[in-house]
Amino acid sequence: MKKSEVNKYSFVILGAGRSGIGAAKLLKKNGAKVFLSDNTAREKLMYFDEKTLNEFDIPFELGGHTDKIYEYDIFVKSPGIPMNSEVIKKALSLNKRVLSEIEIAYWFCECPIIAVTGTNGKTTTTVLTGEIFKKAGIDTKVCGNVGLAFSEVVEDVNKDSIVVLETSSFQLESIESFRPAVSLFLTFTPDHIDWHGSMDNYMKAKLKVNINQTGQDAIVYNYDDEKINKQKYNFKSNPVAFSIEKNLENEGLTSGCYSVNNDIVFFNKSKNERTMIMKADDIFIRGKHNLSNSLAAISAAKVFGVNNHAIKMTLKNFKGVEHRIEPVRELNGVKFFNDSKATNFDSLYVALESFEKNIILIMGGKKGDNKFELVKDFISKRVIKIFAIGQSSDAIYDYFKSVVKVDKSKTLGEAVEKSFEFSQYGDVVLFSPGYKSFDMFDNFEHRGSEFKKAVNNLNPKK
Repeated sequence: MKKSEVNKYSFVILGAGRSGIGAAKLLKKNGAKVFLSDNTAREKLMYFDEKTLNEFDIPFELGGHTDKIYEYDIFVKSPGIPMNSEVIKKALSLNKRVLSEIEIAYWFCECPIIAVTGTNGKTTTTVLTGEIFKKAGIDTKVCGNVGLAFSEVVEDVNKDSIVVLETSSFQLESIESFRPAVSLFLTFTPDHIDWHGSMDNYMKAKLKVNINQTGQDAIVYNYDDEKINKQKYNFKSNPVAFSIEKNLENEGLTSGCYSVNNDIVFFNKSKNERTMIMKADDIFIRGKHNLSNSLAAISAAKVFGVNNHAIKMTLKNFKGVEHRIEPVRELNGVKFFNDSKATNFDSLYVALESFEKNIILIMGGKKGDNKFELVKDFISKRVIKIFAIGQSSDAIYDYFKSVVKVDKSKTLGEAVEKSFEFSQYGDVVLFSPGYKSFDMFDNFEHRGSEFKKAVNNLNPKK
């Protein structure tokens, strides 16, 4: 839809989070009839902004969806509302269009978009890519699931800007015309299967990042991920691979970025381009996963012709993102790391891989998939003790008690205190839950902030 046409339609926004309120404001400012509805009680809404809604004369309802919502033409749903929810099923039965906030914001975007998706690594890659473009002197907006909503920044860009957008499968499954200039597909492992119904549906939702692209666009994809690599024949835009395992030039590919023998190389045969970007060990953020994320960011930057100096200086100085293997404090020779964003076992695996030994692991959260076998080997070889928290603490204790010392803690604060008491000089206290946060916290940001608060309240040992 063209932005000039939105005033012909009425919109109901389902969800009063940042993206919902952002979309409501954007549509209202451009002449649309807008109504906001949220099933949650006011006191439990983190980002509800009644002052802004009143300022823009946007009516709303909280604590439940009434039949009033079905009076509107188009439903703009929060990423937290499944497509198989009763409210969405009824809307579809009434032939209502159901869209995501990123689709709405896209109608108003005048500049190229880099859309980042994947099971893990999205936030780090999104922020890192944004920092590279900023270093190159390009007006850049970083948004989506990280920081501001797309709809909150889209009117602040011009044709020379770049938007780097973190996108989830929940958002992508409800797009129509959304078309990024570059899509980044990072990783694909089982996650949100209860939501999408199957791995196939989950993959289809992720691949929608590429569905409207053409030969004028590019898709940057992880050559090392077998499931993604198998999909390359379905890509609708120019493929740009990245790999930390293969020399892609020897694989017969036309364009890509790879790391071999500590050299990071980007090549594009159609442009007769081959350049050594930098040494891999000059990248500040640690771990194989972050090397992979860095190659993805480099690839996106090179599609736009960003100079090597801007790329190299950014990667040498980028300290990572909050809540993702984030250094918090060193106390009595013990280093504390906040990895609250590890909401599944694949992320936990990556965190454990980043440290060689002497790990004191705090893990646990809302009951979910117990993929213990995935991390058992790392835990047996690198972890000296587990402090388990949350709904999953019993399952963690029962499985790992024969592998490593395990302690069940009632609160995160208690786990932090006990881990420090147990620690010795040279140990690493790693908070990498492996589970979602909703048993004890509002979200992973809240959980990570509480961990950091507990760590910073510790007093040195005498």
